[in-house]
Amino acid sequence: MSRIAGRFTRVESRRRSRKLVLGLLSDLPRKNCWTIAEWAGDRTPDGMQHLLGRAKWDADQVRDELGDYLTGRSPVPARRA
Repeated sequence: MSRIAGRFTRVESRRRSRKLVLGLLSDLPRKNCWTIAEWAGDRTPDGMQHLLGRAKWDADQVRDELGDYLTGRSPVPARRA
């Protein structure tokens, strides 16, 4: 997740994006804001909905970077010092 952390202006969005990605990669039978939020331990989907609808971040760049990483088209990111 450190690969995409810089794409988010707020720490809350970074944390929520981690939960969202892990929820999308989980074995949930249905994946939507409600089910992912519940899976992540949230009481409501409000945070996920805020991330997807109103938070400031570049969804296209995040999608491309995660896609490249997950498909092996991009090397593992170096650790920050």
